[in-house]
Amino acid sequence: MLSRKQKHILLKFFSMFSVVRGYNILIVVIAQYLTAIFILGHDLPVKDVVLDLNLLMLVLASAATIAGGYIINNFYDSEKDLINRPIKSKLDKLISQNTKLSFYFVLNFLAAVMASYVSFKGVIFFSIYIFGIWFYSHKLKKMPFIGNLTSAILTITPFFAIFMYYKNFEHVVFVHAIFLFLMMSMRELTKDLENIKGDLAQNYKTIPIVYGERASKIMLTILAILTWLPISLLLSRYDIGYMYLYFYLCIPLLLAFLLILWMSKTKTHYLILHNILKFIIVVGAFSIVLIKVSVVLNRI
Repeated sequence: MLSRKQKHILLKFFSMFSVVRGYNILIVVIAQYLTAIFILGHDLPVKDVVLDLNLLMLVLASAATIAGGYIINNFYDSEKDLINRPIKSKLDKLISQNTKLSFYFVLNFLAAVMASYVSFKGVIFFSIYIFGIWFYSHKLKKMPFIGNLTSAILTITPFFAIFMYYKNFEHVVFVHAIFLFLMMSMRELTKDLENIKGDLAQNYKTIPIVYGERASKIMLTILAILTWLPISLLLSRYDIGYMYLYFYLCIPLLLAFLLILWMSKTKTHYLILHNILKFIIVVGAFSIVLIKVSVVLNRI
């Protein structure tokens, strides 16, 4: 049996884990390594990539920055989350705002220290990234279009750190990035539809609030159609190994998304749509291993 003090510490841990969304950070870390092994550093032995200390520092700096971003976002959105996510909000409130801010500054400091191990350019990159996250949470998030666009860019930024490190300028990398950007843009707009009630109460000027749900659905439909461009290019022009199975899976999932989208009227419906997009993104991260399975086995 756990003592009261142990239970309290455990609850605090889960509260902070909830605030920084540790599960999301873990997925990003795995995705960064898979991207480095299978796409950006595909001509290097797997062992050299995995044991590369510079890469580890970049991945850890990304994780610390993202965690700090979730904290500052939680700090500014605390009242809105009481409406949109009441259960999660109660768990998050087990950690005081002062403690959250202290963790925020510590994490950003650690990110800068880890980036400095790689290069001064790394420090500049993560300093801009940290500022961008803060500025988005403080100002841009409440603005239609700009907020959505900024959020999507910030979400894929950690992969640009790896991209710049390996200096891999192959066209296929940019096509993958375009697909990911479009999926993230769809996810952000779907989240806005899901969170209309809280956003309206806190005077957030999101796309659904300013232009209405129908306009938002039209925009989501356009974004879904645009994903067909990178999908078709990846399937027809580039060697993506067995990852073609993932993109063939995306096609019916996106069709199902559009079908449900135009029938959606409640928060529950939009939550289902959000989960469909999250599933596509997470499965896509792990599907990177399908690109060059046989080649990588020979590189081990």
